[in-house]
Amino acid sequence: MYQRPQFKKPYRQEEPEIITRVPLPRGNQSLGILEQRLGANHMMIRCMDGKSRNCRVPGRLKRKLWLREGDVVLVEPWELGGNERGDILIKYSQAQVDFLRRKGFLKAEL
Repeated sequence: MYQRPQFKKPYRQEEPEIITRVPLPRGNQSLGILEQRLGANHMMIRCMDGKSRNCRVPGRLKRKLWLREGDVVLVEPWELGGNERGDILIKYSQAQVDFLRRKGFLKAEL
């Protein structure tokens, strides 16, 4: 009976993620941590300025941005709805979060 030769998969070493550019907060934008998902693309975010905001994912990012509790995001507060609402612009990867902590943008206790 013919036996098919078994080929080993090539060994792939995990390469560390290379940070090219980390988007930093500008103007009234702030960093935040997702506390709770509320449904319908709305989430409760605890921001670095001490406020908790009810933020949403804009329609252009709905399918690209998958978020879970504990993710670090960049939030832009709404101008009209007061300061308690905002839009989520970016989700940071773990390597980017480590960079933000080293540079002092993200508090260590969060």
